Amino acid sequence: MDLVETQGIYVTPSEIIEYLYCPRFVYFMNCLGIDQHEEQRYKVLKGREIHQERRATNIDYLRKRLGCVGKDLDVYMSSNNHHLRGKVDEVLYLADGTLAPLDYKYADYRDTIYRTHKYQSALYAILIKETYHKEVLRGFICYVRSKNKVREVCYTENDFATAQEIVNEMLKIMQTGYFPKRTKYQIRCIDCCYRNICV
Repeated sequence: MDLVETQGIYVTPSEIIEYLYCPRFVYFMNCLGIDQHEEQRYKVLKGREIHQERRATNIDYLRKRLGCVGKDLDVYMSSNNHHLRGKVDEVLYLADGTLAPLDYKYADYRDTIYRTHKYQSALYAILIKETYHKEVLRGFICYVRSKNKVREVCYTENDFATAQEIVNEMLKIMQTGYFPKRTKYQIRCIDCCYRNICV
C-alpha cells in the first residue's frame, strides 16, 4: 500500500481485535463514524476497572518467573512507519536484554491463545521495538478471569508480517471506504451492536 495515501491515519492494536472479529467494525466505526458505545458493555467496563486497580496496587511487583528485571507501566507509543499507535499495559525488561509486552485481558484462558490476542500482542511488540530500539522476541498475556494465568507468545517474523498485513487491510478500508465482507461466523452477529444496520 502506498504510504502517501495513508499519512496521518493510525490503527491501534485494540482495533485489530475488532477487525479480526468482523472486518465491518472498521467500516462502521471509522468510515461512517458510528460508535459501538463500548462504555455500555460490561466486559469493557470491567476491564477498565481492573486496569485502574492494577495501576494502584503492586506497582513495583516484578514477575521474576518470567525473567523480568524491570517494567514500564501504561506506555503510549506511536509509529509513523507502521501506522500504529496505542498504549500497552506493561513493557517488561527481561534478564536476557530483550523487552516484552504484557497485556491484561478480562477473559478466561481456554487452552489456546486466540488469533486476536496473538496479533494484538505482535503489534505491541512492533511498537516497543521501534520506540525502545531493543529486541522483542516474545510477549505475555495475563488472563484475569483464570486467576491471572500468564501465557507466553513467542513471535516469528511471519507473525510480524501478518500483523502488518492486517494493519494494511484496515488502512485500505479507512482510506477508501471499502465495504468489507462480514465475518463468516454468523454466531458473532447475534449480539453485535451493528446488527441492525449491517446488510
